[in-house]
Amino acid sequence: MRLPTWLAQHLAALRALLVFTVLLGIAYPLALVVVGRIPGLADRADGSFVAADGRTVGSALIGQSFTDADGNPVPRYFQSRPSAAGDGYDPTATAASNLGPESVVDTLATDPAESAQSLLTQVCQRSLAVGRLDGVDGRRPYCTADGVGAVLAVFRADGLTGPVTRVVSVNQAAPATPFLATYEGVPVEPAQPGTDYVAEGGVVTPVRGDAPAEPAVPADAVTASGSGLDPHISPAYAEIQVARVARERGADPAAVRRLVAEHTTGRSLGFMGEPGVNVLELNLALDREFPAR
Repeated sequence: MRLPTWLAQHLAALRALLVFTVLLGIAYPLALVVVGRIPGLADRADGSFVAADGRTVGSALIGQSFTDADGNPVPRYFQSRPSAAGDGYDPTATAASNLGPESVVDTLATDPAESAQSLLTQVCQRSLAVGRLDGVDGRRPYCTADGVGAVLAVFRADGLTGPVTRVVSVNQAAPATPFLATYEGVPVEPAQPGTDYVAEGGVVTPVRGDAPAEPAVPADAVTASGSGLDPHISPAYAEIQVARVARERGADPAAVRRLVAEHTTGRSLGFMGEPGVNVLELNLALDREFPAR
């Protein structure tokens, strides 16, 4: 007996569903589990855990912070790059900040919960903090001396043209002293929280300032990775931390540099990405060779 066309089509769809469920829902995952048990791959499949003194202290694939209970950097350790994943390096909340190069104006409000820092201000503050910690110049272009984005809202008589009539330092809330006294002969005002100067017609105008063109603090020290879980820092960021770590551990800086070199990996396949230093593995090597005094 020939089945109705609609029923035959449904039975064919059901057979396809069952076949692909077995192949992709059972056989394929089991095959990956078996491959993950192959010697040499098992540790990677389990998360590349790193152990010290008989206990697991982290993963070689997921970064972590080396801070005290108050969130301050522990000076004897190399510091990781910032993370936007949850409260920092949370593998259950992997994410980026979703802020881009156009994020230069802070949201200022009297209620701190309603305030939000732009990416530029975050970078400025992180750069100053790294500079203080590691004894290098933390200044960056387009940043004020107090660590916010050096950005003005410039009002002109004819909108985008004409003489300047008013200037506001949008990231410095009153009663702060603006980073510039005047702009094109017009006094610069501090911002009033809750005021949207761009909506009022102000033209966003970043000011470069006198910071060096090549900041001493590398970019990865002030920006988070796309995943928020990157366990590596650049060799340049590691280099500016060597003197501090050596001083805190009473070690020869040359010996610390040797450990940095030993834990630096090159580009993938020789041409993809950039060299990186695994911070967790480096800090564990430091604890073995130069225990905290």
